[in-house]
Amino acid sequence: MCALESTKSVKLRSFGETNKYGVAAKDLKELLKKGCKLLKKPMNCARVCTYDDGTELTEEYFKTLPRNVELVLLSGDEAWNGFMDEIAGLLSKDRTSSQLLEAARHFRSDDRSAKRRKLLADSLVGLEDHSEMETREDDQEWFEGLLPRFKTKSAYMKSNCERRIRGYMTELEVAKISSQSPRVKEEFAKTARGITDLLKADRYNGHYFDRSEVEEKNRLCTAQGWFTCQGAFDQDLCKSLHSINPYGNKESRINFGTWNLDHRIEKKRTVIPALVDAVQNHQSSAINLTYFYRLLFTTDNLRLVHFVCHKKVPHLLQCDSKKMYKRATKTPKPKTPGKGKRPRIK
Repeated sequence: MCALESTKSVKLRSFGETNKYGVAAKDLKELLKKGCKLLKKPMNCARVCTYDDGTELTEEYFKTLPRNVELVLLSGDEAWNGFMDEIAGLLSKDRTSSQLLEAARHFRSDDRSAKRRKLLADSLVGLEDHSEMETREDDQEWFEGLLPRFKTKSAYMKSNCERRIRGYMTELEVAKISSQSPRVKEEFAKTARGITDLLKADRYNGHYFDRSEVEEKNRLCTAQGWFTCQGAFDQDLCKSLHSINPYGNKESRINFGTWNLDHRIEKKRTVIPALVDAVQNHQSSAINLTYFYRLLFTTDNLRLVHFVCHKKVPHLLQCDSKKMYKRATKTPKPKTPGKGKRPRIK
């Protein structure tokens, strides 16, 4: 009975392998002997470390291990730094390999740690990449939950962007209604219509999300559909290097909905109030519609950001007062009679 109580059961795997084997041993020496025989490893330079963080076992440490702990058997120059090594190993292989996906799924289902399962789930999202497929017939799962009218991924993504951009028009409508003076209300309505006409002419800038857009400068993604976070409004780039391909799979398409088009010069706090002030003091014909249109609806002022990089604090950036109005056209002054050269008197 005492012998049974002093024996410890562990789960042992070989370096680079996912299959685990139950091994019972009373001490580290016995574990090494049994493990090397079972996994066909040489005893010379063999050692055992914990699967979670790569801590190498000593005789004293072995005694403190919980039952059924996961361990890795190493030999020679093999090194193990924890379970993240296994994820890195998976990701270093062919992304489209069916064997890789199967191994990752097995690894995930066999893991009891919530944190590790989450990391593996995120990895699988990237691995299951069907971005080369475009039509509903080719990738039906990607289109689940979408209206039947969308026949291609690009068509849906373009519509998705148009819907976001059109949503910004609501603020213009609210500002128009809240204007007090009838004159200002009328002038603002003219201004809003002019800006809306510019937006309609550009087809609501749906090309920002459309990977089939020929002109690279007109889209925010690569030709394969990869988007990169442009960083918070007060940064030059995303320090976390966030990226996503919503064309790859259904889950990525849904996750992309959490990414934001963020106004650097804030729409509600700054741009629209500046437009209202401009209309209060000038005729609508004097307003530079193109300038305000670009601030509200284009990447001149919009940044695509991961939700973590979307800082919901006052940006404290202002509109350029020199660009808010059309430049007055200078007309030559008529000559005043008598100021020219006097005619010679013969």
